[in-house]
Order: sequence, then structure tokens, then C-alpha cells
Amino acid sequence: MPFRFPADLISLKRQQIRAYNQLALRPTVAAAELRRELIRLSCLISSHPYWAERCWSTAGRIELFRAAESGPDGRVGALSARAANRTSRRRRRSA
Repeated sequence: MPFRFPADLISLKRQQIRAYNQLALRPTVAAAELRRELIRLSCLISSHPYWAERCWSTAGRIELFRAAESGPDGRVGALSARAANRTSRRRRRSA
């Protein structure tokens, strides 16, 4: 069964990914604020009414992450710092 996420849930996940990336890229700049924001967003995502209707599942969480990473035109956005780091590491190894 395909997952169809409400726009507000996708928006919350995008905000969480951005906050996580900011913390990962610059852990000393406003770290406490970013951690509090991550906790707040995590709580909002976990308690979203969508999960009450469609039981929580690992597959659902993964699909939510994928939906949040994809841009409005279907392209994958540059939200994931981890993916960017993996790509740069591969380039360095192959050089």
C-alpha cells in the first residue's frame, strides 16, 4: 500500500532534516537551540494524527524521509548532509 503523507507532516520532516544537517555541519554554533528544535520536531512528527490513522511502521518512517527529501518537482533535494558527505568521501577515495 503506497504511503500518502499530509503536507504538514512532510514539512515537519523537512524542518527536522534541515536542523539535523545544521547541527551536523556546525555542531558548535547554536547547538543547544538546534537540539531542542530537533526534540520538538521529533515529538510533533511522532504524535502527528497521521500515525494514529495508519499505524507507525519503520517502512512508513523511511518513506516519510524519502518524501521529505524529494523536491516538489520530484527531484531529490539537497537536504541530506549525510548523502553529500558520502559522495565527497567516494570522490576522494577514487582520486
